[in-house]
Amino acid sequence: MTTTTTTTTTTTASTTVAAFDFDETLTTRDTVVPFLRLLASRRRLGTGIAMRSVRTFQALARRDRHLLRSVVTEVVFTGRPIDEVERLAADHGRRIAEALLRADTVDRLGWHLSQGHLVVIVSASYEQYLGVVATHLGIDGVVATRLDVVDGRCTGRLDGPNCRGPEKVRRLEAWLSERGLQREAITLWAYGDSVGDRELLAWADHPVWVTEPLASVSP
Repeated sequence: MTTTTTTTTTTTASTTVAAFDFDETLTTRDTVVPFLRLLASRRRLGTGIAMRSVRTFQALARRDRHLLRSVVTEVVFTGRPIDEVERLAADHGRRIAEALLRADTVDRLGWHLSQGHLVVIVSASYEQYLGVVATHLGIDGVVATRLDVVDGRCTGRLDGPNCRGPEKVRRLEAWLSERGLQREAITLWAYGDSVGDRELLAWADHPVWVTEPLASVSP
């Protein structure tokens, strides 16, 4: 199991936390599919996907991109050394930080950081490359989808649920608890762009849907 490194932060009862979704909130487009393509380029996918043909056809028939993504994830990660995954993830994270960040939302993130707020990415993307982007942006922590690893190799499964929908709230609450913070003791801003962020935004004091461009000024 991969452990995400976080920065220890001094908190008070008046702590403000800003929770940002990642794909198409902090970035200009989805980052998961390019990451899967990057890993898939290192191995042949045809046989693996064919062996999972029923699930694949079900996903295509229902246009269920999350199920289809889970099939591809299983194929590309199964048996792969986690060191290799992390190396490719670091390269992917650097490319995101250099070329794929959304300027208006990053300006808003910068405002939170300038105010001394605690900032965390809460995303269904993979923590391996989100950690690289978080370090680049000076973000305090990452709550994201994790890969299951046994004896240094990926199993093809996830270590717990995909971090979307209600799982975002559960995982963020646990992240806060680890820092001695309870929901009622903080002011929570949440930024998201899709139905997968609905529960997190409903949980926030200040929910911000970023389907329209944000003003590049302080909230």
